[in-house]
Amino acid sequence: MSAPSSSGTSTPVTSTPPTSIPSSPELESLRLQDVTDDAKQQAAKVKAEANKAFLSHQFNNAADLYTKAIHLNPLDATLWCNRAYTRIKLEEHGYGLADASAAIELDPKYAKAYYRRATCYLQTLKYKQAIADFKKLLQLEPGNQLVRTQLDSTQKILRKTEFEKAIEVEEEKNAVERCLEIITEGGCDLDKTYDGPKLPTTENGQYHMSRDFIHQMFEYFKEGKTLPKRYVWEIIIGAHNAFVKEESLVTLDLEEGVDCDVIGDVHGQFYDMLHLFGLTGEPSEKHCLLMNGDLVDRGSWSIEVILTAFAWKWLYPNRMYINRGNHETREMNRTYGFEGEAKHKHGEQTYKLFAHVFTAMPLATLVQATKQPSGLWSNAILSPEGRKRFFVVHGGLFSKDGVTLDEIRKVERIGKQPGQEGLMCELLWTDPQELPGRGPSKRGVGIAFGPDVTKRWCEANGITGVIRSHEVRQDGYAIEHNGLCTTVFSAPNYVDQTGNKGAFIRIDEYGNQKYTQFEATPHPPMKPMAYASGGLASLLM
Repeated sequence: MSAPSSSGTSTPVTSTPPTSIPSSPELESLRLQDVTDDAKQQAAKVKAEANKAFLSHQFNNAADLYTKAIHLNPLDATLWCNRAYTRIKLEEHGYGLADASAAIELDPKYAKAYYRRATCYLQTLKYKQAIADFKKLLQLEPGNQLVRTQLDSTQKILRKTEFEKAIEVEEEKNAVERCLEIITEGGCDLDKTYDGPKLPTTENGQYHMSRDFIHQMFEYFKEGKTLPKRYVWEIIIGAHNAFVKEESLVTLDLEEGVDCDVIGDVHGQFYDMLHLFGLTGEPSEKHCLLMNGDLVDRGSWSIEVILTAFAWKWLYPNRMYINRGNHETREMNRTYGFEGEAKHKHGEQTYKLFAHVFTAMPLATLVQATKQPSGLWSNAILSPEGRKRFFVVHGGLFSKDGVTLDEIRKVERIGKQPGQEGLMCELLWTDPQELPGRGPSKRGVGIAFGPDVTKRWCEANGITGVIRSHEVRQDGYAIEHNGLCTTVFSAPNYVDQTGNKGAFIRIDEYGNQKYTQFEATPHPPMKPMAYASGGLASLLM
């Protein structure tokens, strides 16, 4: 769509609203005559500023300006609708849903508001509600073929979701077992005409990974070529065999001379990831990488990204660590492009293999220094052994106090999706807020947790700080909650439009942290979401 319209286990802490959602007037108590002509004129001027900020991709600033305009003239439906669109750009779909609903309440025939609300429903995987809004929009604009296409695509996603729920209990073998059977039966042999990088074999003919192969694979990918299916399966299964040996909470001890780079979301931005690896260095005996979820979806080279990460995991299982993100899940992959990309490049069974192996990925990593902190750390929260350690998780903390590291370690994850509630969901989906306490999620999934929640949890578990990803930060990282919560995001110029930097965090054996920022790298002319379900790419951008 176009830019915003210029017309038309202990007792839980009491919930408090997140700071990033502004207070807004209650529509029920307002009448048209409550808004003066002067206020309307001022609101129009602020709206023009907000539109300009939006077009410059200054989405946070635009949201603040639309909020100011709403307070001046809360009966202007376009202001609510424009702020909803801004919330969508910020991936705050729970907030966007409320704003679009307010616009519809003010103007029940406002077509664009139904479109915004359908977008929010779709982004939060509420397919039936999205379908209802698309149908209402088509009543208002029967000739809108784009919306008709998007309705059709959403209906297909819903049917597929319901079909998979119906048959999943009937499946006897997981995708790894099935692929191994196919290989044994000779159904996935290497094409003799293949002339790309050769995966090395042992004396008994078993494939194994090498650093040389990974480097050759990079160059092959940069030429726009794809690996043969057999190699893809071997890489995925090689990573799987490492993941299943790990607990849901992995412990990484940084021995003397060893450091670890924590990498946030990369979202299929392969060329940016290659640049990033040039800055971090590759995994080695003295250097670990920890990718903190959301390797796939959105960007259109997700296969190349995930195969690179899995290849390193196969080669160096104790130096390459990968946490699961909310996009390493079946429902997100179905909507945001990875399922389509995997099937396009390597077929249906390959996607099934990825989908199962994603469930084997750990949910969090505990990065522990093995040396006493250098300098004065009188205010730092330390482990029982008096050392710094960091809880690295894609989303964040929990809807209740009292969650322990042992509970996280014992979460049954393999073969399971995170759903919309519970411990796994919260590990992958939650976000920090500035106000104390807990509040509703701006995304519409999970919760928001305040600085007091973070402090209590860190003190109870001997955690020096929480490192999480899951959200764009314009500088690539942000230190929050009085230093106890840090967000790191590693997809610069996210979806080719956000203009943000990427970053990573290096942690050494003393627990010292160093932050490195980097800019986006040019890539071939392929847009994000190229493999999204037909017609939905423009809606999800």
